[in-house]
Amino acid sequence: KLFCCTEGNRISMSEITKLTLVELTKKIKSKELSALEAANAYVSRIKKSKKLNTFVTETLEQALASAKNIDDNNLKSGVLAGAPIAVKDLFCTKNVQTTASSKILKNFIPPYESTVTSKLWDSGAILLGKLNCDEFAMGSSNETSAYGNVINPYQESGENLVPGGSSGGCSSAVSANLTSSTVGTDTGGSIRQPASFTGIVGLKPTYGRCSRWGIVAFASSLDQAGPMTKDVSDSALMLDVISGYDEKDSTSANIEKGDFLNSLNKNIKGLKVGIPKEYIVDNMPKEIQTLWDKGIEWMKESGAIIKNISLPNTKYALPTYYIVAPAEASSNLARYDGVKYGFRAPGKDLIEMYENTRAEGFGNEVKRRIMIGTYVLSSGYYDAYYLKAQQVRRLIKNDFDLAFKEVDTILTPTTPSSAFKIGDKTNDPISMYLNDVFTVPVNLAGLPAISIPAGFDDSGLPLGLQLIGKSFDEQTILNSAYALEEKISFKSKVIDWWI
Repeated sequence: KLFCCTEGNRISMSEITKLTLVELTKKIKSKELSALEAANAYVSRIKKSKKLNTFVTETLEQALASAKNIDDNNLKSGVLAGAPIAVKDLFCTKNVQTTASSKILKNFIPPYESTVTSKLWDSGAILLGKLNCDEFAMGSSNETSAYGNVINPYQESGENLVPGGSSGGCSSAVSANLTSSTVGTDTGGSIRQPASFTGIVGLKPTYGRCSRWGIVAFASSLDQAGPMTKDVSDSALMLDVISGYDEKDSTSANIEKGDFLNSLNKNIKGLKVGIPKEYIVDNMPKEIQTLWDKGIEWMKESGAIIKNISLPNTKYALPTYYIVAPAEASSNLARYDGVKYGFRAPGKDLIEMYENTRAEGFGNEVKRRIMIGTYVLSSGYYDAYYLKAQQVRRLIKNDFDLAFKEVDTILTPTTPSSAFKIGDKTNDPISMYLNDVFTVPVNLAGLPAISIPAGFDDSGLPLGLQLIGKSFDEQTILNSAYALEEKISFKSKVIDWWI
């Protein structure tokens, strides 16, 4: 079907969904495209894309009604006016089911809205629905969801691949043009790793930059909301909208946030870029090293100065993370007992009801992490594990602090491989955890980082490069990514095999 725009030009539904967020909102504001036309295009595509299993909950009829209301009443002053957006099913949305992709929160309808999603709707965006994720954000492949695994829009020899995790529904939906953009959460790489696997841009802001209020908690000292988009400009626009101080969140930083989109600048001449030797890991595929080398050359061509640096405690990041994160998870997930909300299993008394509810309501990966976390916090082990991990976390942060006295940003690969086949690592948790080897140190240090699509492996699967920045200096990594993006000229190879 073709839509007729006010200027006499005609644009197809598929062309509408391929527009970047910046392009889409400009067309809606200029009335070249109506909000209802945009919503219709995305709704139609979502209905044809069930095979990807990206959505847990759809709000398509409400989206069309909201779009019509925007057109009828000319409500186009917001920066995201008329933009159809789906969000990770970890953000509480008022009167819309929020499950964290877990059976234990089945049919939970929040009576309140998270701060991040409130900012989206206040800016004129329209909710398309809630996107599938790893259960309680615990996973690197989106295979732990109670609603089944999400499928990557990219395939290898006709076989289905994971979209990364935990924000796999988000990455797949953006890559497949099912949403104009989205917001995910990043605890150990859950925005950047799936972004790399699906050929999109994923930005993890500084811890405290975006409010955590109303987000279902995994690990409170690590979780951070961030945008997942088609390009760097869209990430800057989304960060403009969702960031800012929130008095309801005790970890929210009360600092001026800047104007990220309008401050984007491709001129990075003289920028000092660090290359950490510790990120050259054993058995890293040659194509990852080749891509990293290309990234270094692209930065040099843009006028940046390359400096070799050392982050000596990087090797301890993964074991540290897998003590700290499960410890915080075991505490946060204690609230799910079948009493206050969500799923409840019967039992002959209160204790048995608790036990049955948690045994039936949580999946295996969540149970694994609760057990690890409870163990490292238990009497006799707290000092040996949790306290020691927090001390090592401080050393990792100190490494970055020292490095940033010499450089402005750090360039690394995003992941040690491209997307893998569904089921390949399900029975090997350690192998699965190693997917986050390049992303976890950033979360432990609370720093901002962005992943941008930078090329393809020999099988035609996307690979990403990561830029790490100083605390609350998202502008520098956005500018660096913006310059790199122009050099790379990445073109998606996604074909609509699922329709």
